[in-house]
Amino acid sequence: MSNDDISLDLAVRCARAADDKQASDIMVLPVGDVLAITEYFVVASASNPRQVRAITDAVLVSVREQTGRGPLRSEGVGEQQWVLVDYGDVVVHVFSEEQRRFYEIERLYKDVQAVDWAGVELS
Repeated sequence: MSNDDISLDLAVRCARAADDKQASDIMVLPVGDVLAITEYFVVASASNPRQVRAITDAVLVSVREQTGRGPLRSEGVGEQQWVLVDYGDVVVHVFSEEQRRFYEIERLYKDVQAVDWAGVELS
């Protein structure tokens, strides 16, 4: 499996873990060609701080159980408004709906075609 396949696999696993906790507006953006620090962004919204925490926890647990990987770092867990989980090749952003509307992170990458993560077959 190539490094890009490994990264896509991880991004899809993160998106599905978020989906399992009823995250909304989940996007997997292949930003590697325009952003040198990572290959994929996974962006998801939550309706309240408790759901931000539940989605973040689900991603962390799912990735650890399925791949054995832990994040390099995470930020925003205490505030539960915008949590960033950095796996190096994949960065997961879990936003409260209000914060997502404010920052519009996907607008910065409007030229990047989102991945149809629901249709990706995992290895």
